Amino acid sequence: MALKLEMQGQTYGPFINEYTERDVMLFALGCGAASDGKTDLDYVYEKNLKVLPMFAAIQIVDAEVTKTIDYGFEWGGSLHWGFDLRIHQPLPTCPGKLSTKVLLKGLFDRGEGRGCLAQHIGETFDEAGTKLFTNESWDCALYDGGFGGPKAPRDIVEMPERAPDFEIEQAIPLNQALIYRLSGDDHPQHVDWEYAREFGHPKPNLHGVSTAGVACRHIIQAMFPGEPERLTRFKTRLTKSLYPGSTVKTQIWRWDDNCIHFRMVDANDPEMVYLNFGLIEWN
Repeated sequence: MALKLEMQGQTYGPFINEYTERDVMLFALGCGAASDGKTDLDYVYEKNLKVLPMFAAIQIVDAEVTKTIDYGFEWGGSLHWGFDLRIHQPLPTCPGKLSTKVLLKGLFDRGEGRGCLAQHIGETFDEAGTKLFTNESWDCALYDGGFGGPKAPRDIVEMPERAPDFEIEQAIPLNQALIYRLSGDDHPQHVDWEYAREFGHPKPNLHGVSTAGVACRHIIQAMFPGEPERLTRFKTRLTKSLYPGSTVKTQIWRWDDNCIHFRMVDANDPEMVYLNFGLIEWN
């Protein structure tokens, strides 16, 4: 089936997401918060509830958005490629209603057998019309390359060659994808073993936003613990599928006073890089 190239340049939505404290907590659990029963309890306990900033990313990757902006790709080959999330205002913990409009900015051709890259730009507002965050999100449709489109722009964050300044290790619970999918991304590759194997995975893999959420927590722990509301930007590339049961290590390099670069590797095989070319900024 041919890609629907005419969908490029169009804005979709608004997509409405009403959330409560429970939604915020469920999302954090799906990003591995408190998997040991004590680390990052602030994200899952109403006593001093904090919002994990990665919650902003789900506004343009949930099922309703992806099914609305279906440009004719093969669903089984769809993977989250990366995103650049900018937070203009921290999300309140109290219940609220978010409104998101998403621009399908472009479809880029990586070549036959390498896939199509789709660039989405989402802007999310609160009920008063205040812009809370902007997310430039990229997906790769692995089976849809070779359609004759333009190449994607090159965008690489420099990674230092010296040893990391901080490293945080964590085992990914076997049921983390099952928890995370309850936050709105119900793609079968994250839960259905037969479906996952049909499309080249040994077992269901972890959602890209969940993987990034783990790194986000680690970096907040290292750089500004207990103050997630200070985060203003989170950018990364998802470079390899992560499977629950793995143990990961987030490697963090100081870049300047309010910026770090990072990647996430397998704790037992550092050559296996799950997230790369990452940066975080905060105020």
